[in-house]
Amino acid sequence: MPAISGQEYIDRINRLNAEIWIEGKRVEGNISDHPIFSGIIKSQSKLYDLQLETDKANIMTFTSPTTGNKVGTSFLVPKTKEDLHLRRLMVQEWARTSAGMLGRSPDYMNTVLMAFTEAADVFQDSDRPFAQNLRNFFDEAMENDYSLTHTFINPQVNRSQAYLENMDQIISAQTIKSNEEGIVVKGARLLATQGGITDEILVFPTPSSMINSDFAYAFSIPSNTPGLKFLCRESFNYKKSSFNHPLSSHFDENDTVVVFDDVTVPWERVFCYQNPKAAYSIFDESSFYPLAVHQVTARRIIKTEFILGVAQMIVDTINVGDYQHIKQKISEIIVGLESLKALICASEVNAQLDKWGTMTPDFNSLSAAILLYSRMYPRYCEIIQQIGASGLVTIPGEEDFSSEIGNDLEIYLQAANANGVERVKLFRLAWDISMSSFGTRQMQYERFFFGDPIRLECNLYQSYNKEGYIDFVNKFFKGLGD
Repeated sequence: MPAISGQEYIDRINRLNAEIWIEGKRVEGNISDHPIFSGIIKSQSKLYDLQLETDKANIMTFTSPTTGNKVGTSFLVPKTKEDLHLRRLMVQEWARTSAGMLGRSPDYMNTVLMAFTEAADVFQDSDRPFAQNLRNFFDEAMENDYSLTHTFINPQVNRSQAYLENMDQIISAQTIKSNEEGIVVKGARLLATQGGITDEILVFPTPSSMINSDFAYAFSIPSNTPGLKFLCRESFNYKKSSFNHPLSSHFDENDTVVVFDDVTVPWERVFCYQNPKAAYSIFDESSFYPLAVHQVTARRIIKTEFILGVAQMIVDTINVGDYQHIKQKISEIIVGLESLKALICASEVNAQLDKWGTMTPDFNSLSAAILLYSRMYPRYCEIIQQIGASGLVTIPGEEDFSSEIGNDLEIYLQAANANGVERVKLFRLAWDISMSSFGTRQMQYERFFFGDPIRLECNLYQSYNKEGYIDFVNKFFKGLGD
């Protein structure tokens, strides 16, 4: 079947009726009608509709090599640098619909699945066709335009390096047995963003797989698999008002703890089982990191463009553009934006085919982009706070303006270049970016998207080839002579 519409996505998620718990209650009925989830599901459905727009078809879809159907470009395996560029255009088309606020829009997980599938031979097993299972699932996901969530993280019981879980009480999800049907998984995993509102959940190994083979597994199962539960954090979608909560009312993806209560994973959906070497090496052997970071960086560019626009609109609205410190702050956002754009272009220009024949963007450039953004994004939120100052606190709601005090608010909250309603609407958007629960979650999300920034810096230091620069210095010394 070809790329689906937004309504088809909504209908499928409703039919799943996955076990989702929020605010102490299990979600009943159509989840697309639930006040907490309706905003994000509607926003996600718009992404699928965008694929079907005639003038976007050459960017958002491509012809499936298997069926000839038009399928989503987010599944495209890049074989050329032009393919990488096309994938970036696709990501950014989708990102514009959410101002880059959807960190787990379908293109992210489709990219992840594609990258792992290209290295499926890592999962090759003499007893079972695990590698072929992964390839089969990728084809199924692409041809049916599945949406996916994922979980790579164990619960944070004890983060010390020497911690070993007490096997008498299973906390971290692990395989407890296998039978003719498949493998049986028990325990919990973090941090499935959009858990329960996607067709499938992709489960891949954690570092624990090197310690205990019961953690060395990989699979994908439907979100309504018996025994599978999604336990949601508090929702940040507090009110169905685009005025009061312009971002959180539409784009709060929610994050879930995933509980596997003796979940049976059919053998045909198992990609790895009790194979610590494969579980560990799939991340290094595949082009998962560069391809995933390429997608993330493309989205972050759009998000930064949006933040730059909001910051400049505040400057213009309250007429503070003549101050030098304001110009410096806006320029700081511009420098970050142009740095991201340059780094993603460099990653494409210097891309090379990996061992599997996949055109892979240069990871040095993308590593720099990761580390830059983990610092830049919190700073952008701070800049908005500093420019907006007390204006980000004095933000009455939509109901206030429509009440008998509305006239007073219009008079006393007007700005140099906006009436009261326009000014407060803008400042509520700035607040939702930088100060609301939704905004601070976004900050933490971008800060730790690929893990602890210090660990990532150490990895870059270890992997970066510095020998050529040392040779440069030595040759320079020799050139000076005596």
